[in-house]
Amino acid sequence: MSSHQNTPETSPHILVLGMGGTIAGLAPSPADNPMQYEAGQVEVASLLAHIQSAVPESIQLVSSQVANINSRNLTEPLLTLLGEAVREALANTLVRGVVITHGTDTLEETGVFLQLTCGKYAQDLGKRVILTGSMLPANAPKADGPSNLLDAIRWASTPIDNCPGGIYAVMDGRGCLAMDLAKRHGSALNAPIQDSPSSSVGLINPSWLYGVKAVQALWTEDLPIPKENEWPWVEILTSHAGARSETITHWLNSKVKGLVLAGTGMGSIHDAWKDSLIAAVKHGIALVRTTRTGAGETMPNLPEKDMVGCLASGSLTAPRARIALQLSLNAEKQAQAAGKSLTWQDFFARIAVLPVIR
Repeated sequence: MSSHQNTPETSPHILVLGMGGTIAGLAPSPADNPMQYEAGQVEVASLLAHIQSAVPESIQLVSSQVANINSRNLTEPLLTLLGEAVREALANTLVRGVVITHGTDTLEETGVFLQLTCGKYAQDLGKRVILTGSMLPANAPKADGPSNLLDAIRWASTPIDNCPGGIYAVMDGRGCLAMDLAKRHGSALNAPIQDSPSSSVGLINPSWLYGVKAVQALWTEDLPIPKENEWPWVEILTSHAGARSETITHWLNSKVKGLVLAGTGMGSIHDAWKDSLIAAVKHGIALVRTTRTGAGETMPNLPEKDMVGCLASGSLTAPRARIALQLSLNAEKQAQAAGKSLTWQDFFARIAVLPVIR
């Protein structure tokens, strides 16, 4: 992880962590076809230099490059590295807040990961961690990255009275809890935040803020960050017309620890899977059921009773449910090593019941 100081680290500052993505991308012919580009080409220090004149003089910035990748290639070890960097920054009394520039493709995975591992810590310390990115590369004629980055820096540094500490995301003038991110549009400038409960960055919506506080009131203990090489193997499988039992039995002799089942409608699973899923549970594979629709809640025992060993995901989309299950399995392993009789279900249930902001 490389660092670049825009101002001495011995004074209060906002730390900007770079992960790459479209916001750091470059297009060979930006005027003709800005969507043909390569992500993760520009250092975060250069992104900040581009907007420095618009940053209020009272805000001091320090940048650090954690990674510079196309976020479709995000890895679990990189999540560990980022999570540890965020926790270290939050612990630093000179860091007023943290901004993370990130690709939008996997922004929702990173958002829920940071909420579940750093959310309570950020809240207790009264500091905001703000994820942001862009849908257009840095050299596009109407690049959205600079305005998103400015909004994120401003929100990270505003007084805590306006909005509590926690893990948030900002894009296209809107802000939301990072755990509510979901990219459901391929090209809209607000794609990751489009259908998320959100508020204007400039004027916080009181009803949205009430929902944020309700979520934070129930999230009372962060889960441990897995070590780089200790993330449990979890896959996402989608139920569909013509589903085959072999889709499940294929995994029975593998080292997979969990399966997220993206069902139809309210999370319905094809009958062809049922016997093989029972076998999967007997093999010690954790099961979480969600919906492939991308929106709405997956409720326990609806539309029919859940099998033993399978939990409903609540409002978590399949990518977010996968991260939550990985963290729950890791938490189970660590708890049992410490002599505590807690299971992954105990940890996952705490996540799935978090309130939905309307």
